Amino acid sequence: MNSSRRDFFKAAGALAAVGALASRDALAHAPKPKPGNNPIWLMTSAFAADPDFESVVQRALDLGAQGLELCVFRRDTDRQDHIATHLDYDNFTPERAAKVIEICNRTGLRISVGAYDNLIGGNPDLQVVNQNHILKLVRIAAMLGGDANDVVCGTFVGYDHVLGRQDGGFEKNLLKFKQVFTPILKYAKGLGVTLCVENCPMEGWQPVTAPDAYNNLPGCLAARKLMYAILDDDSNLQETYDPSHDIWQHIDPSDVINAMDFKKLRRVHIKGTRNFVNDEEAVNWGRLYPQQHVDPALAKKAGVPLPGSEWDRLSYEPRLPGFGGSDSCDWTKFLETLMAKGYTRPFVIENEGCNSSHTGNMGATLQGFKATILNTAPVVWPLGPNGYECDKSALKPMVDPKIDPKPVTMSDLA
Repeated sequence: MNSSRRDFFKAAGALAAVGALASRDALAHAPKPKPGNNPIWLMTSAFAADPDFESVVQRALDLGAQGLELCVFRRDTDRQDHIATHLDYDNFTPERAAKVIEICNRTGLRISVGAYDNLIGGNPDLQVVNQNHILKLVRIAAMLGGDANDVVCGTFVGYDHVLGRQDGGFEKNLLKFKQVFTPILKYAKGLGVTLCVENCPMEGWQPVTAPDAYNNLPGCLAARKLMYAILDDDSNLQETYDPSHDIWQHIDPSDVINAMDFKKLRRVHIKGTRNFVNDEEAVNWGRLYPQQHVDPALAKKAGVPLPGSEWDRLSYEPRLPGFGGSDSCDWTKFLETLMAKGYTRPFVIENEGCNSSHTGNMGATLQGFKATILNTAPVVWPLGPNGYECDKSALKPMVDPKIDPKPVTMSDLA
């Protein structure tokens, strides 16, 4: 290399070094979002063996959480995983509501309710059963104060695969969503209750032989935007955002937060994902579509790996942030993005960690919850005399509405 080129590259390198130092210095001195005072809750699906509300209240108090998303699944649900029933949905009385509110006020905990089933697809009779169950939970949420006490009702939408595999099937699912949810939302709005839909695609809700794995309509941001638009009003539909489902789709959840209708964000689930980007399954099948199933003998002859189950088709594993190593989410960036945009609502830890609740060991389950609280606290809680802690001084008492709405079914709302 001649001297003039050497001098040029030396100067360019010096400029690059100065630029990098300046960039680092700017980042170091960039204002950080101030910690909020967001409560950290537990989703009670990890406590399926606990019999009732009082038992999971004690779990939250022992772990230092500030609230609970109470799972209230049907006891005869066709789902096999991540289900629990912590309120008696068929015998929920004003007296029971008053007792729940009294416990919340005494302990400083806050709650919501939810059940996550397919409301627009699958067996037609079962769709109606699932819809009627959500109406029961809307009634319970109202009896617990609804929006006045920030008690929302969480649910999935689901997906109709018969429609979905037709030409224009996605839009047909949007239209069915509008048909099914319009009366549910109207009923809930009349009782002062918000419905929150979650974004899990529920990729394992079809057999491993199914060609696709999109099983819940709000599984991507575009779908949620279209859902709000097709309702054509300022409805009481909002959302619970779980970043883990975008992480395994190789989407930065901070970008989703910045691109969404932020006023629709009512809850954030804390759950992570560790992507396996170069394992045998990903290398063979790619990551654009779920792994497919063929005759095992043919796969063996070809030297092709097969998915182990309907939930094992996309080369990832669920994790909890801060427990057992890193995952594929930049949690500091994600939480600071939310803080910068003014998110003040609860963070709800959904424990489906492969090394925590999925072990079947309650000790590991509790450790996962505790580690996630500590991992999240420095970004979302102020620093107090005892470290990072949620300031409960501004917590308003829950008010008992003392109402007893008549139970309804979808046929009543038709």
